[in-house]
Amino acid sequence: MHAADRTRFTAAHVALRRLLGSYLRLRPEEIHFGRDTCPCCGGPHGRPTVLGTGRDDLFFSLSHRGDLALVGTAAAPIGVDVDLVSDQTASAELASMLHVAEQEELAALEPALRPRALARLWTRKEAYLKGLGSGLGRDPSLDYVGSGAPGGPYPPSGWTLLDVPVDRGYAAAVAVRGELTVTGPTVTRLYGPQAADLVRAAPPVRLTGGTSI
Repeated sequence: MHAADRTRFTAAHVALRRLLGSYLRLRPEEIHFGRDTCPCCGGPHGRPTVLGTGRDDLFFSLSHRGDLALVGTAAAPIGVDVDLVSDQTASAELASMLHVAEQEELAALEPALRPRALARLWTRKEAYLKGLGSGLGRDPSLDYVGSGAPGGPYPPSGWTLLDVPVDRGYAAAVAVRGELTVTGPTVTRLYGPQAADLVRAAPPVRLTGGTSI
């Protein structure tokens, strides 16, 4: 991992610690992480959780790519994802992994529009799968999370999926079980003096067993 990537990675995880600590009235270093049971196989590698009594109603999700990081918190299962818009060659390969209705939506677009549309679909997909707690352990082709156009297929029942406005060249989304009230998602740039301050403030987040989030 390059030095800049390490800085971004650490800054994103320290920001997560600080945010959760503000909710729990704990110092960032006092927060301990674990894993829920995986809904796919029953193994101990499901969604990350905060360990401790009375914290079952605090759910969180972290995603970072390039210079952007996105953190979501809720009182219900939540997933967030941010990604770069790929070129057309990479987009075609990724599109083959989607639900058949999502592939049809992409095929109906002009080729130049497909990379952006795919990035939007893929971040919605990953946000939903993170919310489930399975991540990509669940086949991405099984669930439709596409555009939700009138008269078309709808996202999974019981979930709210929203796009998150981010910088040009990126796409981002949030998925939460139940109704979602947006209070203003914050997308943070992870470079420059502020990132360095975050890195110095606390150690990187580590899950039990030494696995990074």
